[in-house]
Amino acid sequence: MESSSPSVPFPLLQAPVESTYRACTIPYRFPSDNPRKATPVEIQWIDLFLNSVPSFKQRAENDPTVPDAPAKAEKFAQRYTAMLEEMKKNPESHGGPPDCILLCRLRELVLRELGFRDIFKKVKDEENAKAMSLFEGVVQRNDEIEDDGKRVENLIRGILAGNIFDLGSAQLAEVFAKDGMSFLASCQNLVSRPWVIDDLDAFKSKWTKKSWEKAVIFVDNSGADVILGILPFARELLRRGAKVILAANDMPSINDVTYPELIEIINKLKDADGKLAGVDASDLLVANSGNDLPVIDLSSVSPELAFMANDADLVVLEGMGRAIETNLYAQMKCDSIKIGMVKHPEVAQFLGGRLYDCVFKFNEA
Repeated sequence: MESSSPSVPFPLLQAPVESTYRACTIPYRFPSDNPRKATPVEIQWIDLFLNSVPSFKQRAENDPTVPDAPAKAEKFAQRYTAMLEEMKKNPESHGGPPDCILLCRLRELVLRELGFRDIFKKVKDEENAKAMSLFEGVVQRNDEIEDDGKRVENLIRGILAGNIFDLGSAQLAEVFAKDGMSFLASCQNLVSRPWVIDDLDAFKSKWTKKSWEKAVIFVDNSGADVILGILPFARELLRRGAKVILAANDMPSINDVTYPELIEIINKLKDADGKLAGVDASDLLVANSGNDLPVIDLSSVSPELAFMANDADLVVLEGMGRAIETNLYAQMKCDSIKIGMVKHPEVAQFLGGRLYDCVFKFNEA
């Protein structure tokens, strides 16, 4: 269901939001740049979106819910490619100048206009089923770690490993098509620390001294990401006495988990007593973020989420889109974590890190 209420700013952003908050992390242009000429960074990012067109087209061709899917998928590829090429010639065409929010929005608009609602539905369902079957084992392995600091580090590594499942990255979509993703292997194969942004030690020392009362976690992808990465971490927060709100997309976008899908996943994972692998889950809530893109502008969230999150003392943004390409520098009134894996060479270059490097940014209020 699309949210009918007008959106509001996320209440935990530092005020005044208009002057202190900018959603997009990477500046594609500066005020001194010619508004009618695409900058090198704009061209680089438009090319990145052009490179992803074939994998989106392929998903759309195979969408069983859309009549004449192959012909419409071809139309999508032509229409979106033409828009991107026009933006290279004139960055102000199509509501520009471009940034990652606009480039994502245009792609979704073209897909939806042609009747494609959720071209990743099949792969999301398969990955969710696979990850749910592994959930108990992953949680059990975490529970066996007695040292608090080591356990939370393992949980954080699990979030980063799960975040690899991202079909918005052309390279990863290719890898995934070949052989899927092994969650455990991914946990063991994270790049070595220190990561490109690495506040893990500071967070671990805080974790052993402090308990948060209410956490809001903006979730990212379906499958291993949310089920084997985020849910074990959320369960650990519940066990420590926190209320946890998981904020998920209103509408489908790439393989991101949606609000209705997440409610269904959690209901399937809970036992008859409402417990999540032995932990009381009555304080685990799912909120509709009001968002419909793989990135998020926190100046515009659903009133429901704003109301639920108002008194939270920890905000976690997860995934390359929500925590790195947008919101990396977002300032919060409370403690915050930005966590994700760097899956585009362009982002790695901007941060001065490696491809598949990790970001773990922890800021205290």
